[in-house]
Amino acid sequence: MKKIINDANLVLEDMLKGMVAAHPEYIKKLENADVLVRVDSPIDGKVALVSGGGSGHEPAHGGYVGKGMLDAAVAGAVFTSPTPDQVYEAIKAVDSGKGVLLVIKNYTGDVMNFEMAKDMAEMEGINVKAVVVNDDVAVENSTYTAGRRGIAGTIFIHKIAGAKAETGASLEEVTRVAEKVISNVRSMGMAISSCIVPAAGKPNFTLGENEMEIGMGIHGEPGTHREEIKTADEITEHLMSKILEDIKLSSGEEVAVMVNGLSSTPLMELYIVNKKVNEILEEKGVKIHKTFVGEFMTSLEMAGFSITVLKLDSELKELLDAPANTPAFKVI
Repeated sequence: MKKIINDANLVLEDMLKGMVAAHPEYIKKLENADVLVRVDSPIDGKVALVSGGGSGHEPAHGGYVGKGMLDAAVAGAVFTSPTPDQVYEAIKAVDSGKGVLLVIKNYTGDVMNFEMAKDMAEMEGINVKAVVVNDDVAVENSTYTAGRRGIAGTIFIHKIAGAKAETGASLEEVTRVAEKVISNVRSMGMAISSCIVPAAGKPNFTLGENEMEIGMGIHGEPGTHREEIKTADEITEHLMSKILEDIKLSSGEEVAVMVNGLSSTPLMELYIVNKKVNEILEEKGVKIHKTFVGEFMTSLEMAGFSITVLKLDSELKELLDAPANTPAFKVI
């Protein structure tokens, strides 16, 4: 195993210290938990957003803590859900009295532990609501989920619900907007190589020299099938066909697009994918309001990418365009 680390047991601790050292104007770490919070938390009169999950998906989720997005990100060990106690500490740290929304990716451990933390916080009199992101159209049930997985579409929930919270909206209104995004966002990914969890010290799956897996999850969960690698256009056509089967788009409608690299895919290749995404949507008469290309939710050193399409209306478009200022995501 080749990793630029000090100790497999200290990866999370070292990473969080490094993130805070790099971005002290945005984030601080709680003393008693692996939680990154906004430096100005809690913010009076604002609903707080808390998300998180296993580490190894950076910049998700700590990179999205800041104005217009998250108030706190809870970091579990690599590919492992944070504990209820950690999530509970995050909720307490950012609650200003107006309530807290938990944004949970649909993985069994995350859902269970975040829901337990919600119950703990409610026993303390904190108003907490939760939404579960399930944007991955690849498979209905998988290794770690009942139902669809939550992947890169989660970033759009962070952005849009975060923007709504910044307006001073109520917890009910912020939750409504988050659920609206979840209803209108779809993603699907693929991989051409595996990744190595530091504590395991070996790849968590193997692919042949000329093999790819379609529908691969962000933890290396199986997708729909394996086949010989094809051209960028052919792969993109397949992923987009599955996305567009699941979310119906008519000529004249508007969308936001995210082409997300899993960590080892060059930007050159992501832009090639985006070219084909644009051609497919243009052919359907669908207008692309905004495109994001880069690494937003990764999977250690896995090579591959995902495509996310978000159907927009006037409300979602306005909130997507609202200012945000975080270490990994900025809208001026």
